[in-house]
Amino acid sequence: MLTFNYKCSLCDTRYEISPELMLCPDCEASQEIGQPLNGVLEVELNGNPDSNDPLDLLPVERKYFPDIPVGNTPLWSPERLLGKHGFPELFLKDDGLNPTGSFKDRASFLVAAFARKHDINEVVVASTGNAGSSMAGVGAAAGLKVKLFLPKTAPPAKMIQSLQYGADLVLAEKNYDHAFSLSLQYSKIRGGMNRNTAYNPMTIEGKKTVSIEIFNQLGKAPDHVFVSAGDGVILSGLYKGFRDLHQLKQIPGIPVIHAIQASGSNAICRAMDSGVYDLQNAQTVADSISVDTPSNGLLAVKNLKAYGGHCLTVTDEEILSAQKELSSDCGLFAEPAAATAYAGFLKQKPFLESSASCVVLLTGNGLKDINSASKNVVTPDKAINSLDELT
Repeated sequence: MLTFNYKCSLCDTRYEISPELMLCPDCEASQEIGQPLNGVLEVELNGNPDSNDPLDLLPVERKYFPDIPVGNTPLWSPERLLGKHGFPELFLKDDGLNPTGSFKDRASFLVAAFARKHDINEVVVASTGNAGSSMAGVGAAAGLKVKLFLPKTAPPAKMIQSLQYGADLVLAEKNYDHAFSLSLQYSKIRGGMNRNTAYNPMTIEGKKTVSIEIFNQLGKAPDHVFVSAGDGVILSGLYKGFRDLHQLKQIPGIPVIHAIQASGSNAICRAMDSGVYDLQNAQTVADSISVDTPSNGLLAVKNLKAYGGHCLTVTDEEILSAQKELSSDCGLFAEPAAATAYAGFLKQKPFLESSASCVVLLTGNGLKDINSASKNVVTPDKAINSLDELT
């Protein structure tokens, strides 16, 4: 039997779980403009579960979850990659096979269940694209209205996907940070539960399910996990899942987690080195992790430092090369933000023991952003009438 409460990631104050509470009130009061969120809340569990099923470790009863098959994504070892790199325990966790093609379904799934439990019928969200299309799709299955704020530069595929699911789409003139701000204003003035990543505690909690799945699929915790990082919420979700497993005495320790950022959007890596967020304008081909101000930056750095994690950057060229290698060597087409994690593995590989178990978390399907993928392939420039025209 488990019970749950909120705990502030900064001051450790505990609160009863409530749909009205998003951030720790005391810490939020000292929030500075242009900085990561103060007072991000995590769900704390108490007691012992009846099983290791990820749903049994979440703070919402099963009956409130919509009937859409989120999670239970494949963890597999492509033979060609194992031979190429000499890592017999290299695994890919393909979360691009979630219903909307994105890891973000894990958070949306719990947010939707939480909304239904508390009789909330509208969810408001800002996104670079995946979180929005995810909330739109899962929200459709749950019978929820979704108000979505996207930057006008979001990939068209993600916009169209969101509209197909029935979301009410608003385009922000500037960037993701602008969309984030507009969505907060909207939910405070007009209502609806805000699903913004890190701001809503259920986003981190929903994402922890991937760690529990990895543990269940491997039968152990891996030695290393590679994950792309933008705002740092998936990173903290990974840590939360492994921390819960450690608390429940299922694993002896926390894996080494490698947070991989694009060199053009590397605020978390810079903060790891300097201790401060000297924010810069983000620009990278990996749109899903292109973030000026990482909303969960404080907790992300805290976790990395507390558990011996690493943060490293890769270039856009390395990201697109990794994307192409995944596609051509094992048939897995990942979007650039997902391939960023694999690019990080390739960069870190010389410093790892080849016998180590390594999981690369791939967070989105490549069809989400074919414009970026097209930069690293050559398409035929003309059609033919007969085979005689082939050279």
